[in-house]
Amino acid sequence: MPKLYEYFGLVIMFYSNEHEPIHVHCKFQDKENKAEIVYKDGKFV
Repeated sequence: MPKLYEYFGLVIMFYSNEHEPIHVHCKFQDKENKAEIVYKDGKFV
């Protein structure tokens, strides 16, 4: 899984061939979460 960003233990990454909607995975310590990326009218919402 490619790493996009890492800062003080927070790691943000993505799977290049994963399902819609577009989202990133975030890990911090022993926890993991997903965040959806919304792009509307040429802007990130």
